[in-house]
Amino acid sequence: MAYIEQHSAGLPTPVRLGLIGSGWMGAFHGESIARRVPGAVLAAVADPNVDSAASVASQLGTAKVTADAADIMADPDIDAVIIASPARFHASLIAQAAAAGKHVFCEKPAAQSLEELDAALRAVETAGVHFQIGFNRRYATDFQAAKKDLAEGIVGEPQLLRSLTRDPGTGSIGHAARIPAWTIFLETLIHDFDTLNWFNEGAEPVEVYAVADALVEPSLRDQGFLDTAVVTIRYSNGALAVAEANFSALYGYDVRGEVFGSKGMVQAGRPTETAALRYTAEGLSAETPRLNVELFRDAYTDELVDFAAAVRARRDGAQPPSGAFTLTPGAADARRALAMALACIESVQQGGPVAVTAVSSNSKAGV
Repeated sequence: MAYIEQHSAGLPTPVRLGLIGSGWMGAFHGESIARRVPGAVLAAVADPNVDSAASVASQLGTAKVTADAADIMADPDIDAVIIASPARFHASLIAQAAAAGKHVFCEKPAAQSLEELDAALRAVETAGVHFQIGFNRRYATDFQAAKKDLAEGIVGEPQLLRSLTRDPGTGSIGHAARIPAWTIFLETLIHDFDTLNWFNEGAEPVEVYAVADALVEPSLRDQGFLDTAVVTIRYSNGALAVAEANFSALYGYDVRGEVFGSKGMVQAGRPTETAALRYTAEGLSAETPRLNVELFRDAYTDELVDFAAAVRARRDGAQPPSGAFTLTPGAADARRALAMALACIESVQQGGPVAVTAVSSNSKAGV
């Protein structure tokens, strides 16, 4: 019996993606592209630590490796970039990619100041490329189910909203001294801000009041380290929201959202890994996720599936896919969430509420 010959004629050309940054999140995105995103190819990996880039590329069967992201920008075979470098480089890389005609997926935050972000987004608009920010909770099944209820008016008008992030920990944070200032707002709670904005779509965040402290690592308080925060947010439609975060939940990774409205309430997320509960002589117990890539494995994949589909649609002159509600987080979403994070920094520094619109374009984390 002879083999049946398979021909690639008629198959769509894959979207070729270049990965910039091969650290923890970059490596996971690279794996998702190579193994779980249909119609996409991990075409190149760039990282100043070229050994790290080479290791990721080798594991995923990618031939092109470089220490310089400019090589990816200049590569005519690459359709789009995935930016997973340290946050301080995001805005510059967005602008460079746009100028090179590459579509852009960027991890949060897209910049460290509104001035930087606005410049980068102008480059995106001028080039006419697709831009997506990495707010992955929008792609989690339960968060989408909650959004569908909100879009259909089942809960009514939002009145009270809540979002929380509790990172898994052991009661201490061994690498705390290396965590950049204001990370709790710029890289953790920024997810909660986008979730609240998405759940309360059509309203604008008006004012924030943030309180933060070092409760897990109090010895680092005098160095400006923060590991616990609570933020109250007032929206233009009158709704009130609370976002909270802590860097050391002993029981696992805990991310939840809630909207109480004029007709009811909807909740998303749970602290357990599955709905299974264990009843024994020792009591009630359940497994809990310990890593972001465990809790949001599918969501991290699906955000890249969405990105690749949008890039393919633009390349092929087709209509991008549409759904029952707004999904893809874009430029306005990136800016809105960053403005809230920066307003929180000012709120902590001033010890009072801060209007989100009062955040100046040159306000920057760490300043």
